[in-house]
Amino acid sequence: MKPTLLILAAGMASRYGSMKQTQSFGPDGETIMDYSIYDAIRAGFGKVVFIIRKDFAEDFKAIFEPKLKGKIETEYVFQEKNYFIPTDVTVPEERTKPWGTGHAVLCAMDAVKEPFAVINADDFYGRDAFAKAANFLNNGCTEKLYSIIGYELAKTLSDHGTVSRGVCEVDSENVLVSIKERTKIYKEHGKIVFEEGDKKFEVPSSASVSMNFWCFHPSLFATTKKLFENFVRENYTNIKSEFFIPIIAENFMDHENGKIKVIPTNAQWFGVTYKEDAPGVKASIDALLAANEYPASLWN
Repeated sequence: MKPTLLILAAGMASRYGSMKQTQSFGPDGETIMDYSIYDAIRAGFGKVVFIIRKDFAEDFKAIFEPKLKGKIETEYVFQEKNYFIPTDVTVPEERTKPWGTGHAVLCAMDAVKEPFAVINADDFYGRDAFAKAANFLNNGCTEKLYSIIGYELAKTLSDHGTVSRGVCEVDSENVLVSIKERTKIYKEHGKIVFEEGDKKFEVPSSASVSMNFWCFHPSLFATTKKLFENFVRENYTNIKSEFFIPIIAENFMDHENGKIKVIPTNAQWFGVTYKEDAPGVKASIDALLAANEYPASLWN
């Protein structure tokens, strides 16, 4: 059974200010997602499941269905704020958004029955990452062993502002010990630093960071459903609370005797955190096209 690719595309794109998931960067109107799907197909993935908002479903399908027909199986899952809410909880009406990336994954419960990878829609991960993820999902993934693709911190920064990154701490066998969320990371005088409070701390440029490229076994859904229900019961009055994927990962390691292997990639990540990042993303894709990493027209 071929692995599935789950793409988180329901985000509000608040910092970016437009629907960045469907912005075109390639010569034939390709989005960042197109390159991810292309890399996934050549790595051996059999299906792509898009997690989207119901209100832009028709526009979204109109963009992707004609391209992908006959190339890979597609499925669409909606993430809505009332999905998987326990019956004994009433969510405040002021809450407008769904519950974060972990909730998005849970919403795909009925669509995914095989080992699967999870990625963001607006991140370019690179061919090497998909090849390594497919190899793990086909040969290493079990109910007790998941993985995360680890990127070198220096290859994930923006020239247009600070970024937040989950810095991975690993043991001698590259098994994840913890992910420490570092906000306000940037380059300064040839070094990489992050701010915490009013202090600055240096981070090695080679530190392994999470860019939200996870590899999971489908047994994750049953435990995540219970975990999410408990999370909602404890946090429903906080209308900004979010159930993130790292909460699932921490529970897996701390309470289910699970291990998460950090698989390093030398791929260059790029993405559109800020609107000003867009020309750089286009230039990076142009360079990959010039090097024949991708065909000029992905789907023709």
